[in-house]
Amino acid sequence: MKIILALLPLSLLLACAAAGPRPAAKAGPASIGGRLETYYQRPGVKIGVAYRNLGTGAFYFHDEEESFHAASTMKVPVMMALFQAVDGGEMRLADPIPVRNEFQSLVDGSPFALDPKEDGDADLYQAVGGARPLEELIRRMIVRSSNLATNLLIEKIGASRANDLMRSLGAFRIQVLRGVEDEKAFKAGLNNKVTAKDLEIALTALAKGETFTPASNGRMIEILKAQEFNEKIPAYLPKGTPIAHKTGDITGVHHDAAIVFPPGEAPYVLVVLTDGFQDEKEANQVIAEISREVWQARGLRQ
Repeated sequence: MKIILALLPLSLLLACAAAGPRPAAKAGPASIGGRLETYYQRPGVKIGVAYRNLGTGAFYFHDEEESFHAASTMKVPVMMALFQAVDGGEMRLADPIPVRNEFQSLVDGSPFALDPKEDGDADLYQAVGGARPLEELIRRMIVRSSNLATNLLIEKIGASRANDLMRSLGAFRIQVLRGVEDEKAFKAGLNNKVTAKDLEIALTALAKGETFTPASNGRMIEILKAQEFNEKIPAYLPKGTPIAHKTGDITGVHHDAAIVFPPGEAPYVLVVLTDGFQDEKEANQVIAEISREVWQARGLRQ
């Protein structure tokens, strides 16, 4: 009897081995993938999603390597490059930066100016001819998505510096080429590009807090938490949930990239990029709904 009992587990193991490997489980309706599948069915619309939970290790990706026009999400790598320079002693947050509204096209160096009516931060134009501290311009670039501040800061740090930092983090497809409203460059196809995966890598670096000094890392997250445009990822989450994020919008292109801080839990990173929505309100709602679905299933891997 003892011999039979001892052999029984071995026989079960042999039977399982003979049956071959079990097929991979498909995403069910309760999983993140199952919850989001219907959002990808809209004709003419492209959606990229990247999600990573720093506490549970849960993750989910959809078209995460698809390239999108960056819109204002490229301001995150620019901010990070500036704080890298601050950490290296190359500049200080209190340094005065001259404010002017004349820039050179990436195509031929010809001058162009920004239109205050097309800027999310028209107030900064009143400072033209004067100067503002570096930290104030960084804050305006993120919190109000100031185009004028962005162009001044890209001139200050250089687009290549932002790209080099992203490459060092493993984000190889982010492309920061220029500032905003350079019409000649836009028509020539010289545009800033991002992927959901690369923005997730950048924000995960901030969420982990291991790339910059604690002071700089904390300052960047605080700036992202002060974001004034909250119609996308934060919209359907529980009121008061801390969210550090950056949106991006141009015609037909609507994005949001966030670090979400659920109370009592480790944070998670969520990036949703879209292209093809004709109605900005519809795009915002879809991004908000995807965010809500991820929140509700945030512990699941698929």
